Amino acid sequence: MEILKIENLWLEVEGKQLLKGLNLVVHEGEKTVLLGPNGSGKSTLLYTLMGFPNYKPKSGKIIFKGQDITNLPMHERVKLGMGLAFQNPPAIRGIKLSEMLQVCRKDISVEETATIAKLLNMEGFLDRDVNLNFSGGEAKRAELLQILAQKPEFVMFDEPDSGVDIENVELIGKQIEAFLSNHSGIVITHQGYILNFIKAARACILYDGNIICSGNPLDILEDIRVRGYEQCVKCNLRKRDE
Repeated sequence: MEILKIENLWLEVEGKQLLKGLNLVVHEGEKTVLLGPNGSGKSTLLYTLMGFPNYKPKSGKIIFKGQDITNLPMHERVKLGMGLAFQNPPAIRGIKLSEMLQVCRKDISVEETATIAKLLNMEGFLDRDVNLNFSGGEAKRAELLQILAQKPEFVMFDEPDSGVDIENVELIGKQIEAFLSNHSGIVITHQGYILNFIKAARACILYDGNIICSGNPLDILEDIRVRGYEQCVKCNLRKRDE
């Protein structure tokens, strides 16, 4: 069953066309990896799906759990079960991480907070301001901690391995894999390191605002490393013409 369906999505921001008739389906329990060069529209797609005010589609539809959410505000999408982990989580002065977890889910208990914090080695960060003076890995772990507290049915991870050392990539990757074993989601990765720990069945290449191909994540990643995105585009155009 489909949990997310994107139909012919067009998006323009400040006069620039960023998404160009994009189509994508994610099924319940499916992990979809999104690859693409910088500026191809990967983060833009996630912001559009999440309902950021400046990312309102010009045309097309976003269907989530059978409901058209194309014009639904962000907070309503969160209520329906959508979540987003940012590529660069912001620092928030004056709000403790433990307090942010209460914002993510009001009924979270002290015991559950301690349990999920331990999973990510974040026990000593709960009384610190959110991401303030955190390292890259610490900020990404804090972001994932909020996702684990929120428990969205469908979660989008924007480059969870960027700016993170090898040890943290393994920890974060394994926890994302564990979470997505019972949920659905999209994972954006640029270098692909996180795919050593996240076992996804499908990857899609997003190039110039549209998805040009899909297939096995490790096969596609290796093809990109050897030939680059430009050659992937030329290959797919050639196949289309044939």
